[in-house]
Amino acid sequence: MPDSAHMASLFENATEGIILTNNLGVIVMVNPAAEKMFEYNKDELIGSPIEILIPDNVKPHHHQLREGFYKHPSNRSMGIGRDLNGRKKDGNNMPVEVSLSHYQREGEIFVIAFIVDITQRKKIEQSMLEQKGELEKITGKMRQLNADLEVKVEERTLILKEALQRLEQSQQELSEALDKEKQLNEIKSRFVSMASHEFRTPLTTVLSSASLLSKYTSDNDQEKRDKHISKIKNSVNNLNDILEDFLSLGKLTEGRVDAKVEPVNIKLTIEETIEEIKSLLKKDQQIKLNTNLDCVANTDKKLLHNILINLISNAIKFSDEGKMITISTKNQDKEIIISVADEGIGIGAADQEHLFTSFFRAANAVNIQGTGLGLHIVKRYVDLLGGDVQLKSELNKGTIISFSIPCN
Repeated sequence: MPDSAHMASLFENATEGIILTNNLGVIVMVNPAAEKMFEYNKDELIGSPIEILIPDNVKPHHHQLREGFYKHPSNRSMGIGRDLNGRKKDGNNMPVEVSLSHYQREGEIFVIAFIVDITQRKKIEQSMLEQKGELEKITGKMRQLNADLEVKVEERTLILKEALQRLEQSQQELSEALDKEKQLNEIKSRFVSMASHEFRTPLTTVLSSASLLSKYTSDNDQEKRDKHISKIKNSVNNLNDILEDFLSLGKLTEGRVDAKVEPVNIKLTIEETIEEIKSLLKKDQQIKLNTNLDCVANTDKKLLHNILINLISNAIKFSDEGKMITISTKNQDKEIIISVADEGIGIGAADQEHLFTSFFRAANAVNIQGTGLGLHIVKRYVDLLGGDVQLKSELNKGTIISFSIPCN
């Protein structure tokens, strides 16, 4: 699929509303989620000022806020510490969360608004308040009964304790549901923001190389054509890697990944993965396998393959040409330990404790293509297999990442 089609698909299928305005605050693009959210069709919105979607009580001074943002634009969330509302076509307001991003094109500033309808969250919060009020009422009744009915204190206390436990359990479930929704919304917002940033560089490379290709028409220009074709292929591979990371994280976050246990030949799986990934090796890089392991373990072959792909591709990416990548295995206390070692740039001590969190990039890797999700996904996959992950690294000397899986 062409890269422009990928971007169009992201814009059209995003679950958040996305609205693009120019430096006059006029709407120039609207995605389907925003149309549905505000109950307008895009023809009614495009060409209209953004104030058409602002509640009446805010609309009179909203232009001042908008002009202030254009003077000092920054990527940020709106309305921190207070409630925000959007105005639908029928005049009713709805609670929203809004994140702003911006970019310049031909000297003109454009602002992107990412909008999330949080009506359901507000309902949950209201339900929690009602539950809290009910809890306070029952607690008061319990005290009164303890004072007035000493003879039946044990019986009544037991009844009220059970009611209290049910209410507390319900409140905890509501709180957990709210936390999960907030986490999902944060991941979605960071996805849209990061995707717009991470896609820009490879897409620019593709467009630039494609444009230059048309200029090299003679036989003597084949080397130049090959160079730009290679750039296009590398950029497309980077885009595919980014999409795979986001899709994997989305499935893990929504609980749609389960370990499907079956007999797996560990050595054969490693050898197949090495053969598959050899095409990514840089000049004179080599992969060495140290193992005398020849056993079958009950585990999930697909998850094991994905873990190995992530770790070996990282070792290739963060190592220079001519460096060795070593994969080792051993049996230990009914577990199989698999290690991937490289001679690459290494990781600073201050960064190591954060490496398995989502979207984290080490200080010396910020200029290298990536999403900061690879090791987080590896950790989640290893957890599903019932194992553990360990990391050893030193700046400019290399990194060793080891993970265990039950041998069964």
